[in-house]
Amino acid sequence: MTATTTSPAADTSAAKVPESEPHPSPWRAAAQRPAVRKLAVLLVLAAVLVPLAHTTWHSGSWPGALTVDVSGPLEKSSDWILDNRDSHWIFLYFFGHISNAIIIGVRAVYVVLLALGWAGVTAGLSLLAWRVAGVRVAVTTLVSLAVCGLLGMWVPTMQTLALMAIAVTASVVIGGLLGLAGGLSEWAYRVQRPVLDTMQVLPAFAYLLPVVMIFGNGVPGAVLATVIYAAPPMARLTALGLRGADAGVLEAVASLGATGRQRLLSARLPLARKELLLGVNQTIMMALSMAVIASVIGGGGLGDRVYQALSTVDVGKSLAAGIPIVLLAIVMDRTTAAAGERIGAPQAEGGHRLLTGWPAWAGVAVITAAVALAGRLGGALNWPSGWFYNIADPVNQAKEWMVDHLYSGVPVIGGTAEWAEGYITWILNPLRDGLQGLPWYAVLLIVATLAWLIGTWATALTATAAMAAIGVLGVWEPSMDTLSQVLAAVAVTLVLGFAIGIAAAGSARLERLLRPVLDVCQTMPQFVYLIPVVALFAVGRAPAAAAAIVYALPAVIRITTQGIRNVDPAALESARSLGATRGQQLRQVQLPLARPALLLAVNQGVVLVLAVVVIGGLVGSGALGYDVLFGLAQGDLATGLVAGAAIVCLGLMLDRVTQPTARRERKGS
Repeated sequence: MTATTTSPAADTSAAKVPESEPHPSPWRAAAQRPAVRKLAVLLVLAAVLVPLAHTTWHSGSWPGALTVDVSGPLEKSSDWILDNRDSHWIFLYFFGHISNAIIIGVRAVYVVLLALGWAGVTAGLSLLAWRVAGVRVAVTTLVSLAVCGLLGMWVPTMQTLALMAIAVTASVVIGGLLGLAGGLSEWAYRVQRPVLDTMQVLPAFAYLLPVVMIFGNGVPGAVLATVIYAAPPMARLTALGLRGADAGVLEAVASLGATGRQRLLSARLPLARKELLLGVNQTIMMALSMAVIASVIGGGGLGDRVYQALSTVDVGKSLAAGIPIVLLAIVMDRTTAAAGERIGAPQAEGGHRLLTGWPAWAGVAVITAAVALAGRLGGALNWPSGWFYNIADPVNQAKEWMVDHLYSGVPVIGGTAEWAEGYITWILNPLRDGLQGLPWYAVLLIVATLAWLIGTWATALTATAAMAAIGVLGVWEPSMDTLSQVLAAVAVTLVLGFAIGIAAAGSARLERLLRPVLDVCQTMPQFVYLIPVVALFAVGRAPAAAAAIVYALPAVIRITTQGIRNVDPAALESARSLGATRGQQLRQVQLPLARPALLLAVNQGVVLVLAVVVIGGLVGSGALGYDVLFGLAQGDLATGLVAGAAIVCLGLMLDRVTQPTARRERKGS
């Protein structure tokens, strides 16, 4: 029997085999995650601060000792403005020049439109659309202008067109410059975010009063109110496009020795063209949606016709004035979008080639002048009075039919009254009671937790400070009521918007079908469908939510569709080559890569829902919306601005909670 021995070589080789490290325990792996560490810190702080706050303030409502009365300073500011508006240098040499420039610009455009007459304007705008966008857009322009005349709204349409031409131009220029700065500078982007949030979230009715105090009733205040509301989307989308430019392309351009200006003009801006066009689109839509609100302070035009019709509860006449607003938006949107698509695009071989260069523009000018001259010689400057169709009576009859047949008693599904009651009973009331029943320090802790888990400590600090400011202003209870309405409406908007946007991104036909519907929903003044909504859902918080959802949904759908469609085709091709199904491509490639656009859609959904909060106050939503309207109606600057500031704080908090902020990685780390 032979004994088995182990050679030293074998021992040596065995000794050299590295032993595998033991796998870390699940608890240790979880503890190494940043989110878990943040949560642990927050739990420790909660364990210390919550008992302390409960001991100091036994009641869960915001303590009066932490409230600051700002009505006195605001009243003094209002009195100072009124006393010095006609004598102080800042009004005479700054605001005065701005006002005069706006008046001159709007009047110049309006005079040109009147001089051309209906025939010249129709021919000129149609030829312009053909020149820059093609035959289809030219036909759309021709038909839209004809409908405006047939509805008996030619003169108000020209007034609104002149006002919007100046307002949209100013919004695009200002928003583009802000977006350029935010896209090229991280510091500028961070500074701009709260400014843009304030501009877009602050209800128009809240800043109409100070605008009227400074500029008075009339066109200047209407244009400035429109610019404040319409410029932020252009700034946001411009910055998004510039910041999202392909790093590989930028690096290639830089390697060729291009300067910063050359990189901007030859790479960044062309790569961001789709976002820029979407920004122009959103600016046009939002500017025209302000037409009615601007009419409250003397904007005139179609908005004034809508406002007058609604004051007499005449849905038919308000729709007759609202349709031209939608048609103007469609014409301006289609023209600018098609023109932008043609810029820099190669001409397809064998395709139709439009006239180019100055001869084409000269031809457009000559034909327009000839048609305008013929119209003047024929005595037809205004739209012929015999070419008119009254839609008011059929529309009012249709509204009455809807109320009679849909309000209640619909088989199986019930009626809109039952839907409204269920929405209020099962969603809004529990959400409002829950928010108002939470101690104020618990609300602040929840906000800080959510903001820090998805962002940085600065994000959490900003969100918490915004909520604390609401309590300091003394409007905690109505703010919780408004927050419940906003959260419920935003949730419905995002569910519908993401679902429809994803479907539209996968189907070009569906997108084409949705486009005019979205244009109508986003551009039609909220006041126009406010009465039908109230008729269907009765006065209260339900119609306010319905109006907010209809108004915010188009922007969410558009941005979602655009973001998913802009996903890198190479990534999709790689996924397909690995055998991924369409559902897997959507979940694992398109949605993750479209995350910045989806987050922007969330942001815009929150902003647009908040924008309708005040209008909801007109139909019984109460809370902060009612306070803003009361302040405007009574000339009470303190009540209106405090409620408006609280809405801004809510918007700022929701923005920080829903918009993750990644830490910038240090080079070499």
